[in-house]
Amino acid sequence: MKDKLITPSYCFILAANFLLYFGFWLMMPVLPFYLAEEFQADKTTIGIVLSCYTIAALCIRPFSGYLLDTFARKPLYLTAYFVFTAIFGGYLVASTLTLFILFRIIHGLSFGTVTVGGNTIVIDIMPSSRRGEGLGYYGLANNTAMSIGPMVGLFMHDASVGYPVIFCTSMFSCLLGMLCAWLVKTPYKPPVKRDPISLDRFILLKGLPAGLSLLLLSIPYGMTTNYVAMYAQQIGMDVSTGFFFTFMAVGMAVSRLFSGRLVDHGKITQVIGAGLYLVIASFFLLAGCVYLIQWDATVCSILFFGIALMLGVGFGIMFPAYNTLFVNLAPNKQRGTATSTYLTSWDVGIGIGMLAGGYIAEISSFDKAYLFGACLTIVSTCYFHLKVSPHYHKNKMR
Repeated sequence: MKDKLITPSYCFILAANFLLYFGFWLMMPVLPFYLAEEFQADKTTIGIVLSCYTIAALCIRPFSGYLLDTFARKPLYLTAYFVFTAIFGGYLVASTLTLFILFRIIHGLSFGTVTVGGNTIVIDIMPSSRRGEGLGYYGLANNTAMSIGPMVGLFMHDASVGYPVIFCTSMFSCLLGMLCAWLVKTPYKPPVKRDPISLDRFILLKGLPAGLSLLLLSIPYGMTTNYVAMYAQQIGMDVSTGFFFTFMAVGMAVSRLFSGRLVDHGKITQVIGAGLYLVIASFFLLAGCVYLIQWDATVCSILFFGIALMLGVGFGIMFPAYNTLFVNLAPNKQRGTATSTYLTSWDVGIGIGMLAGGYIAEISSFDKAYLFGACLTIVSTCYFHLKVSPHYHKNKMR
């Protein structure tokens, strides 16, 4: 019973995490269309607006990690969750692009805090012996929402559902998630004596090499989640791009059948390595779709969804492994800081991907953006094997 993983609180935190990400990612692939139609924004402007939340999340994450390590975690988590949910209502009344950007920034600040809070709380309520498996399921809830959400949003958009209805759907999802978060029972956290303020109170310095590898990896991921529908449209692919995210979700679900247990058996770097090779192949194939469709549109469409499945498996096995890697490099009193550093690295890459994807598409095309992203995954893989893996095995604490 001591090592029991599936408890009511664990189930509630999974549901809260899924509904949070589902609400947010449901509107993400729709926003480029909304900004273009409502505010006549060009691709570069769209990239800037979309990345505002990531920049804001990046700014708040180190401080949120410190606060979560210092004070009671659940009240901070619930407060951030409430603000995050309320901002969807702000999008409904944003009549100018400036006001919309302001709401995106506030959304990013609350997103940066609520995600660090959720990731830290789930570690608190699970047995350490099953951390890899537990984080795997938690990541599955997260990543499945990040795959299903865009699919639902695109289906709603293609069905000519109004943008206010899409925003309200996102808000309702997060309201349900906030209720689940409120039902989570967290263990008592005694007051801690904090060391003098220093850089490693906000950033896990031992996690910086892994953070750079993860950042490079998340740049093409950010391009994919935000622009893959526009890319398919640009090259003339006659498919329902919402299914791209469905296949990503299937790949992530399949990966969780084995990856978490492998991580718990100490094969963290091996799991990440396998995922990296899958992702490299996927992004090169995605960039090549622009040429393949000229040869055979049917084969290109089949490959397009096969790429989504491969991306789902690749990222699905790497997410919990990377998360566990960061946590294993930190003492227990710095769990929040470790989680913050992990998520900050990911968010920086996502933000760069949004900006770079829009900019490269503006001056060239989306296939060149994905080719650039594929090259970054090679750099990330080489750096991981040469620097990150040896550094982890030398400095891990558990």
